[in-house]
Order: sequence, then structure tokens, then C-alpha cells
Amino acid sequence: MAIGELLLAKNIINEDQLKKVIHQQKIAGGRIGDNLIALGYISREKLEAILQEPPPVPKTVEETGLESNFLLNSVLRTMYISALQTIPEVSEQIKLTRGVVESLLDFAKKEALVEIRGPSEKSKNIMRYALTSAGKERASEALRRCEYIGPAPVPLDTYQIQVQKQTITNEIIGMEKLKKALSHLVLSEEITRQLGPASNSGRAILIYGAAGNGKTSIAEGLVAAFEQPVYVPYCIEADGQIIKIFDPSVHVTLSNSSNGTNGNSHPMFLPQMEYDPRWVRCRRPYIISGGELTLEMLDLDFDIHSKYYEAPLQMKAIGGIFVIDDFGRQRVRPNELLNRWIFPLERKVDYLTLHTGKKFALLFDQLVIFATNFPPEELMDPAQLRRVHYKLKINPPTADEYKEIFRRICESYGLAFSEDIMAYLLNSFYLKHKVPFAGFHPKFIAEHVIAACHYLGTPPQITRQLLDDSLRNMVILPNS
Repeated sequence: MAIGELLLAKNIINEDQLKKVIHQQKIAGGRIGDNLIALGYISREKLEAILQEPPPVPKTVEETGLESNFLLNSVLRTMYISALQTIPEVSEQIKLTRGVVESLLDFAKKEALVEIRGPSEKSKNIMRYALTSAGKERASEALRRCEYIGPAPVPLDTYQIQVQKQTITNEIIGMEKLKKALSHLVLSEEITRQLGPASNSGRAILIYGAAGNGKTSIAEGLVAAFEQPVYVPYCIEADGQIIKIFDPSVHVTLSNSSNGTNGNSHPMFLPQMEYDPRWVRCRRPYIISGGELTLEMLDLDFDIHSKYYEAPLQMKAIGGIFVIDDFGRQRVRPNELLNRWIFPLERKVDYLTLHTGKKFALLFDQLVIFATNFPPEELMDPAQLRRVHYKLKINPPTADEYKEIFRRICESYGLAFSEDIMAYLLNSFYLKHKVPFAGFHPKFIAEHVIAACHYLGTPPQITRQLLDDSLRNMVILPNS
């Protein structure tokens, strides 16, 4: 109900109206925003404008949402480890505005934790600060408690509000947009018709069927249909603990040149900044995990040496898509994984536990896709199947679909498409040996033909001999 609380804080709705929205949510479900509009509390245009607001730039220590001592310890640690001396340097490192850093250092100076050493070499208007003996002692103590150096965290509550504002269910994927995102695949109209409502629901999707028919490719293609940017914090603070979220291997950064000024990389000129520099403007995240997935990877990872956390996979995927590929082949049994996620999949809320024993709730806002070639009933019991709201069976391609896939693959590999070769392939292989079509076969054949042509030193061309050679590698046939 973070959106309702956000509107309450903005004085757009009152306490009684918030209670009515909560009651409506319990009865009718659906999107919170739709319920607010249905009750006449806000127009769709005004709600959309609020939801698209980026995280505001904190102009004071209080507006960061963090305790002043917490921030001061971060500044002292940074100066101690990184040997930074000026406000712009510290500001760039911890992603707080110059005014906030200056306020913290003014306090530190009064407490005899830092001292001014004169102007910097680059500018006489910028002073150099140095830690005093007391400042070094406090920095050392702060490092013993936590060795994190980097952008200042965002409070958990602030993070939750932003997650709710940019929830994946706020972005509606229409038919044309979905078809465009999947246009590189050869799919039946039935698949796109079923996938559309599933992708807009925010509910779990099970994609199953015989191996090699595009289940993973469909999940990957779906990512391109989502175009709205999201804001991902470098890290968050929960009960005094730091949890790193931003991961360059997961989060694709969008251009944020407007969040700087005059070519300066540090966030010191407040009027030019569009959003809080503790956040990164990204595409919706996409994570795919296969057989390597374990239950431990879904829990907070606490480093006993540095004393801060790395966010689990589902936390990094918030606001985006999380694909469990080859479901059923993980090191963790399917039932154990599903039991871990029964509540999050149903209620859209996950619970994580700190090493201190403190447990906190986290919005489980992501599109979870299970892709498998096992029959669903072998992986899930009825209660678990009920929580996977959408189930799409991917059948092998038809003869016409297979031909189109083969034609596209030949074009992409620079191979001539031949009706004669296609007829030979259909009659002498698929019909003769009763082998079912599979979407991966054309690519498999093309790659083997290309490799053989390179070896022979001949121009890339599909011949019957090379085709037969590739088929022997693709399928083990009786007496072959």
C-alpha cells in the first residue's frame, strides 16, 4: 500500500480515504492505482505523473532519511580509506550533494574530527579537509563495524515506495508491442495471445514443452517489450545494515547525463540534478538462473569480513523479470524452491533475515518465469500449481513454421535456402525416421554446415552430404 501512503504524505488523500482504498484492495484486488481512480480520489493523468516522478534529490541530511551519525561514519570511512580531502571528491564518492556533505563536515569540524588544511591545488575556493587523530580513531571504529565504501544507502522505506511507484504491473504491454518484441521468433498466434495477459499480470508464468523449442528465447524476448526505465539504488539501509543492490552485470544503465552538470561527474551542483544520485536509472532488470540456483542464492549474503550484504537474486530482479531456466534441474529440488516462494508468489511480499536475527518484509515485484521441459505435474503439487497463474505449453513447430525458421537461419548465416534441400530434409529425415520438429534444429544444422565448409575450404553451402553429417550429430538414430 506504499502508493496510498505516498498520496497520503502528499495530502492528495486523507486517512479515511486511505482506509477505503485498503478495504477495496482486500475485496477486489487488482492494481492499487486503478482502485484509487475508481474511487474518484485521483485522475489517471495525475497518478501517472506521480508514479513517474524520479527519487527527489535530498537537500539536507534529514531528507536523506538516514541518521546523521550513520552518514558521518560513512564520510569518515571514505576519507580514511580513499584519502579524499575535498567536499566535491567526497560528494562524488558517496553520491550525496555538496550541501549535505558540507553540513556533515561542518559538524565533524566542531567535534574536532576533521580540520581544514587550506585550499586545494585545483581551486582556491575549495578547501581541503583532513582527519584529526580523533577522526581517524572514529573512522577505524566505523570500519570495524562495517567496511563498506561507496554510495550512501537509501532507507528501506524509501526504497519500498519507489518499488511500488515503478512496479512492473504499471507498464501495460499491448499486442503490437509484444509482437514486435518477439518478431525475431517464429511463434503461433496462440502463444502471443496467451503471453500478453500473462506478461501484464505480474504473476508467475510456467512455460513448458519439449526441449529446444524456444522457451528460454520467449522469456528473453519478452524483456524487450518492457520499455519504462526504473531507478535502482546502489544499496539500501535496513535496521542499520547495508545491502548492496545495484549490479552492473544485471542492471543496464540508461543515459543519465542530465543528472550531472558542465561535464562534472560529481553531484555537487544541485539545480542541475534531476534525481537522487544514490539511484541509477536503468532498464527493467532481467535475471536468468539455471541449474546453478540454490536456496542460499535467494537469501541475503553477509560478508563476515566486510560486514555488509549482497542482495539475493530476486531482490536484484525487483521491477523486472526473473527466469528460472531448466526448472527441475537445479541443485535444489523443485518442491523446496516453490515452498520457499509460495508466499511471495501469492502475496507479492518476501521476507529476508539479517544476521542479527531481524526480519523485514520486501515487495516481491517481478515477473517470475519458470521454463522447463518436464511435465508440470512432475514438478509441482496442486497447491503449487495453483500459485502459478499462467501456464503456456510450447509445442514443436508445424511444418510451415519449421520451414520459416530454417529460412531465417539460412539468411542469418549467409547460406542459400533451397527448396530441394528442404524437401530432402523433410522426407529423408523427419518423415522417414518419425523425428518431431524442433525449433533448435535449423540453427544446429547451419552451424555444423558452416564448420564443415571452413574445414574443407569451400564457400558456405548446404549439400546433402553435409546435411546428413549434421543430422547424425543432432539425433542418434537406430542403426546409424
